[in-house]
Amino acid sequence: MHALDLVVIAAYLVVIAAIGLRISGRQRSATDYFVSERNLPWWMVCFSIVATETSTLTVISVPGVAYLGAWGFVELGIGYIVGRSLVAAVMLPLYMRGDLVSAYQYLGLRFGARVQGLASATFLVTRLLAEGVRLFAAAIPIALLLKAMGVDASYLEIIVVLSAITVAYTYVGGIRAVVWTDAIQMMLYLGGALLSIVVLAHHTLLAGLQDAFAAGKFQVFDFRAHILTSPYAFVAAIFGGAVFTMASHGADQLMVQRILACRSLADGRKAMISSAVFVTLQFALFSMVGTLLWIHWGGRTPAQLGLATPDDLFSEFIVRDLPAGVSGLLIAGILGATMGSLSSAMNSMSNSTITDLIRLFGRKAYSDAAMLRISRISTLVWAGALVGFASMFTDTHSP
Repeated sequence: MHALDLVVIAAYLVVIAAIGLRISGRQRSATDYFVSERNLPWWMVCFSIVATETSTLTVISVPGVAYLGAWGFVELGIGYIVGRSLVAAVMLPLYMRGDLVSAYQYLGLRFGARVQGLASATFLVTRLLAEGVRLFAAAIPIALLLKAMGVDASYLEIIVVLSAITVAYTYVGGIRAVVWTDAIQMMLYLGGALLSIVVLAHHTLLAGLQDAFAAGKFQVFDFRAHILTSPYAFVAAIFGGAVFTMASHGADQLMVQRILACRSLADGRKAMISSAVFVTLQFALFSMVGTLLWIHWGGRTPAQLGLATPDDLFSEFIVRDLPAGVSGLLIAGILGATMGSLSSAMNSMSNSTITDLIRLFGRKAYSDAAMLRISRISTLVWAGALVGFASMFTDTHSP
């Protein structure tokens, strides 16, 4: 591994923690901690939504899907635009009507405290399971990348280091630090993808592009595939993407909390719909990486390249073909994708614990300062729980 790559990765970890701590501001209450006085700009909230739903596996896997197939993920993104437009039109006015801090407070107003508490408990359990698995899964390609560059790090070491840095600025800064660092991390991994495209395009001949077009590598819409057998059949992708995103962005505290931090309903709608457009463009960007990799390696299969899975394609390119420093930047971007999702999960789980459980069922009335302190403690507790759950898988053979 080039020393410059190590410097870039270390610098990223230090700088992102420093930025998160620096811009956190001073919170006076748990409400400030979770929705930042409802004064976050819509475009920043949009970027945070995109970063939260983008994991390390997204960055690694989408190029592999495009390499073996085409641009089906872009078709899925169009379904996201449809679904989030419906969420913006129908559901956001309900959330933004009152001074809600949690998505499940609306259920409490309509159906009572027990339903609100049950919804919150369900969210906390499922988010712990999902984010814990996601954290461990992210450690796998990161460990492989680092090992290929000469750094032998175990899954557990990666999980602990990333979680410790992430919880530091999440604990201090709350949603404000989470949203701003999300935006920075998103720019980092997108910048890395753009640099990869520049490097690949520099070595791509016109004949290679023509071959890719002839092979259908730039195909977005698949009208021929059977709706019941192909995930990228037109109807399946549009309808499935719309329904999925209505659930994930219309009823999940992880995403709704960001909208509640917007200044107005109009801003919330712009953030929601723009996030779908941005994700679609992001899918196109990662798909372009996959198509250019197909040209770069002459259409050979992963097995012919000595790789185990399609997910290894982009990783192999990062560690073998990118210049010194640029490889480190790409790995930093992949780390950022993991940390963005993780910080959002920590803050939203703490929010749901405080707002939907402690405030609702607690017998003691707490001052604003005391509730802020409990909110931060809750963030630490959930961070520990996520690390603990993710570490249950670390006896899997490390690379």
